[in-house]
Amino acid sequence: MRDWDDMRLFLALARTESLGRAGASLRLDPATISRRIARLEGALDKRLFTRSHQGYALTEQGARLLPHAIAAEAAMTAATHEAAEAQSGLAGQIRIGAPDGCANYLLPQVVARICEGNPGLDVQIIALPRVFNLSRREADMAIGVSAPQAGRLSVQKITDYRLSLAAAQDYLHRHPPITDLAALKSHRIIGYIADMIFDSELDYLASLGLERVALASNSVAVQVNAIRLGAGVGVVHDFALPSAPGVVRVLPDAFSLTRSFYLIRHLDDRRVARLNRFAELLHRGLRQELARLEAQVG
Repeated sequence: MRDWDDMRLFLALARTESLGRAGASLRLDPATISRRIARLEGALDKRLFTRSHQGYALTEQGARLLPHAIAAEAAMTAATHEAAEAQSGLAGQIRIGAPDGCANYLLPQVVARICEGNPGLDVQIIALPRVFNLSRREADMAIGVSAPQAGRLSVQKITDYRLSLAAAQDYLHRHPPITDLAALKSHRIIGYIADMIFDSELDYLASLGLERVALASNSVAVQVNAIRLGAGVGVVHDFALPSAPGVVRVLPDAFSLTRSFYLIRHLDDRRVARLNRFAELLHRGLRQELARLEAQVG
């Protein structure tokens, strides 16, 4: 591709699959993007996208071009920022994808400390209850609860974390005592929407044989708030408990889960110094913050 600006437009449309969203991300009129893409397809003599009412989808030729465009983008980004960072620290934009438990209760304070030491850095945190597609550059890096087994990815374990049954003290005062795990069947259970569990590591209630979830959400933050407000009993990350005053662990000696966080990156990005440095700071910061919060729970 002869023109980097054309490559930038191609990538924006490939990622958003919409002229409007691509235009918003680049601050360009959608008609301009449509015209430039048509010009690019003419110059390459290749159809890069199929158009439909659902939006723009990559053709086979477009899909073959995508990894080359992504590699060129990474090289351009690295060349733009590395000289400045040598003098003033990390700079530019970095986007992190994470499950919303991590995104709500760990990442804000970790990222805030990184940004404080790198005033030229902009960080975007995307909290979504699904697996991120790094090959399509939905994020520069992602945090996952299991290690992917396919794709050109670099996977590094960050740390283990604990989960416990928990309820608000007010709820426990108003309902029959929970003396063993069998007693949970007579209590309102809070948890995930079963058909929206995107990773088997999140199916916390399976081992308890609890089929009915009276109050369900695909969001950890919603579940924690429901528990905090006395709506029932649920499984909570121990690192989230300091943010939920009045919520206590239930049967901690009888039930506890251990899961892990992984830092997932595109393999090609291991050659980008700024992303390596940020990943190092993020990895260290998450380990420290999680240990600090879990120590408050005991």
